[in-house]
Amino acid sequence: MILSAAPADPLAWLAIVGYLAAAWPAAPGQRWPLRVLVAAWCLHALALLAGTGIWAPDVPGEPERGLLIGFAPVLSFTLWLVLAVHVIESRLLPVVGMRRVLALFSAAAMLLAWLFPGELRAVAHSRWAPLHWVLGLASYGLFGTAVLHGMMLDSAEQRLRSGGPATAAFGMPLLRLERLTFRFVEAGFAVLTLALALGLSFPGYWRWDHKTVLSLLGWATFAALIAGRQWRGWRGRQATRWLYAGALLLLLAYVGSRFVMEVVLQRQLT
Repeated sequence: MILSAAPADPLAWLAIVGYLAAAWPAAPGQRWPLRVLVAAWCLHALALLAGTGIWAPDVPGEPERGLLIGFAPVLSFTLWLVLAVHVIESRLLPVVGMRRVLALFSAAAMLLAWLFPGELRAVAHSRWAPLHWVLGLASYGLFGTAVLHGMMLDSAEQRLRSGGPATAAFGMPLLRLERLTFRFVEAGFAVLTLALALGLSFPGYWRWDHKTVLSLLGWATFAALIAGRQWRGWRGRQATRWLYAGALLLLLAYVGSRFVMEVVLQRQLT
């Protein structure tokens, strides 16, 4: 059964409009763009909840409601998590310059989720299956945040090589930005490890398909990155290349495979 996403549509469009407003150029020091961004982020959260159908009445004979399965809802939720970290960082430490980029990407992700809402499926493989899904989505958000900070780190190092100050263009000392970037990598790796371990524990659920292979390759890439930083002293672009490679593998593992299934092949999700 594919449930309609209609209850979430007004919230989604309000959030998209809010994100576009937050991306509007503003004079330095003005606080209204961040406030608008937070409001859009809250609407985004409500749209994600409404899209799951948890507020819809139960229909006799229909399967239990579960999670939205699809590449676009996962992208939308990932951007929401990345924005959550950005909003917290903006309160504790100004990270200027990323508001417009994140707002535009979030608006695009929500529009994509509206066009391709995916399918609502019950998750009943095991009582731990919902936790497996939540951990998997959380790892996407943490690695997405790490990639964002990795891009900031590369930008900072480029400025340093060109003779600029040893601070990022985003208002954060270079060494602090580097530590923060790989804290997110380590947290994402821990969460991904738990998600994969739970997936392995489901009898009859683990399959050696493209998603599984790419997920394990992504996990191995992040494990190599953490080991390389610990024992080989990997830093700078050498480390961020591993970060981008691992994130790309994870993106292909779920989002890429679901995109092929939903859009290219137009098959029912499994």
